[in-house]
Amino acid sequence: MIISIGKNKFKVKSMICRKDTSCGMMGKKFDKNYNGMLFLMDDGEHCFWMKNCVIPLDIIFINSNEITKIHHNCKPSDDDQPENFCGNGNLVLELEGGTCKSLGIKEGDTIKF
Repeated sequence: MIISIGKNKFKVKSMICRKDTSCGMMGKKFDKNYNGMLFLMDDGEHCFWMKNCVIPLDIIFINSNEITKIHHNCKPSDDDQPENFCGNGNLVLELEGGTCKSLGIKEGDTIKF
């Protein structure tokens, strides 16, 4: 699936089932097949963590196609109690850490499918 934020396009891998959502980017890196991971969630507050991730991520919370919260450049953790990154929305997008700042993506921007 391709999504757009402003003039920026991302090829995303959709995460729908509970198992995929809980594993997310653990042990993975982006490659030529996708440069973002999109989580389809129930509307409400959600928290993500960076346990066993191998690269820093920008974690973007989206509600009704509008970015409501961005956690920038979240660092990987192998800690048993990793930091939680929380926000509200029905979608969560993970991009490589630093992407939002380098491309000027900010809260209030809209996402198009």
